[in-house]
Amino acid sequence: MAVRKLKPTTPTQRHSVVDDYEDITTNVPEKSLLQTIKRTGGRNNTGKMTMRYIGGGHKRRYRLIDFKREKHGIEGIVQSIEYDPNRTSRIALVFYKDGEKRYILAPNGLKVGQKLMSGGTATPEIGNALFLKDIPMGTLVHNIELRPSQGGIIARSAGSYAQLAARDAKYAVIKMPSGETRQILASCVATIGTLSNADHIQESLGKAGRSRWAGRRPRTRAVAMNPVDHPMGGGEGRASGGHPRSRKGLLAKGYKTRRPKNQSSKHILERRKK
Repeated sequence: MAVRKLKPTTPTQRHSVVDDYEDITTNVPEKSLLQTIKRTGGRNNTGKMTMRYIGGGHKRRYRLIDFKREKHGIEGIVQSIEYDPNRTSRIALVFYKDGEKRYILAPNGLKVGQKLMSGGTATPEIGNALFLKDIPMGTLVHNIELRPSQGGIIARSAGSYAQLAARDAKYAVIKMPSGETRQILASCVATIGTLSNADHIQESLGKAGRSRWAGRRPRTRAVAMNPVDHPMGGGEGRASGGHPRSRKGLLAKGYKTRRPKNQSSKHILERRKK
């Protein structure tokens, strides 16, 4: 998993930094685990554009990912490491002993032919899914559940991970990717290791066309609009636009949106660093 810089034979290639895809073992996805994705182009059911700057892009099919890792006690073998157009990390196709096939998020270092296990009988090795109560202290984990049997929702993007810092009664203390430290029930499941494709952050599109392939259309800056179109528009000359805010006037970039009476706030031990 690395990136490569292209020879500057064109203006686009001069600024392009692309993935080398060397860790991918096949480009044919498992047909039984695919679903169609309907593109809206930002339109609602009456055809009115309700979300701007969306449209076009390459056709995709959704890969059904097993975020729950609920096949406890059943051994699986990694069949392939694949590219997923819907996420930044790689995915792995796993064949289980009972004949079922599932996609999982591929951690860094996972190899084809490697055996995987989940549940209370699993060992704390890369790719295995264990309950937080069974994971050794200081272990790096990803795809962490916030509530039991919910499925992993924390640390799922390329190169991300969290760390098991401590255990206190029925809770495990997790240091999140943001730097926040919080309690999570020790009966929740997490997967051992850090996620693959950590070099994704170094990639550079190089041209507007690659952004269009992803379904993103050109975006008009708010300060370039008129006051009737956006709160940051208008002014004589190149006005700064004032405090960043959304089209509807909601403050952005630093404005706290978390509800002060949120019930889960009591489980946050240390806030993320500013």
